[in-house]
Amino acid sequence: MWDLAINGVDFYHIANWFYIYSFLGWLWETCYVSVRKGKLINRGFINGPLCTIYGCGALAVYLILLPVSENLLLLFVGGIVVATALEYVTAVLMENIFHTSWWDYSDKKFNFQGRICLGCSLGWGLFTVGLFRVLHPVVSDFVELYSRRTGEIAVCVITVVYIVDFAFSAAAAFHIHERIPAWEQALDQMRVELLVQAREKMENLEESSGLSREKIKQQLGDKLGRLDDIALIKELEEKRSVMMTDISEELQKRKEAMAGKVSHNMQRFVKAYPNLNRGYKIHKKYGFGKRKKDADQK
Repeated sequence: MWDLAINGVDFYHIANWFYIYSFLGWLWETCYVSVRKGKLINRGFINGPLCTIYGCGALAVYLILLPVSENLLLLFVGGIVVATALEYVTAVLMENIFHTSWWDYSDKKFNFQGRICLGCSLGWGLFTVGLFRVLHPVVSDFVELYSRRTGEIAVCVITVVYIVDFAFSAAAAFHIHERIPAWEQALDQMRVELLVQAREKMENLEESSGLSREKIKQQLGDKLGRLDDIALIKELEEKRSVMMTDISEELQKRKEAMAGKVSHNMQRFVKAYPNLNRGYKIHKKYGFGKRKKDADQK
């Protein structure tokens, strides 16, 4: 098994490279998103530190483009084509399997169905050139640092752990499309309830102070307004600001209470992929999921 070759590369090296690139991909995704969000976020599909789409992508471009590795232009263009095709196919498969979208480029320029976009595709091209010229030589040398026996055992152990982790993660992901709409509806209802409460409190404050909203606007626009009225207006605005802060804090508390009722994997998915339901809604709205819908009706 270990000596089975693909395009001149034996399975032993392919397996070791796959897990190394999957780890590096997870490291990149997690660091990039965590820095942008200002908090630690695990961007992998599984709990462990692996993003296998990066492992698949790196190996796909390497094995397919190895014959043209000396031509930078072909590497760049080939990287765009191979990696973008893999990203699109993966997006479609995950949407049809789990009924939700795991990434969404709808707000990016020159995107196609929100699944791929020009900016990312160009990035894949640059990554491919860097892979052949810089990254892969380092990864290849690293694999040679440990014995073949160690590498074989490591691949077997990691594969078993990955399968178990993937099974639990997939089980949670199968139900996420059912849970997210219910969460969104519950949160919308919470917001409405809190805003109604805030409005009632503000109306009571205005009534007790003798200043209606119309009078407040008039006083603010009237430079000759009474100083005591202006001071009262400022006080009301401060109370309004405090009240809105209280609403945000209360909403956050209710979100956390709701999150505590679901599984760890479900919470992690929502935290790592905030556009889960949004992306799938967009695809369905514009007919990108029409084939799946027609199949369901049959």
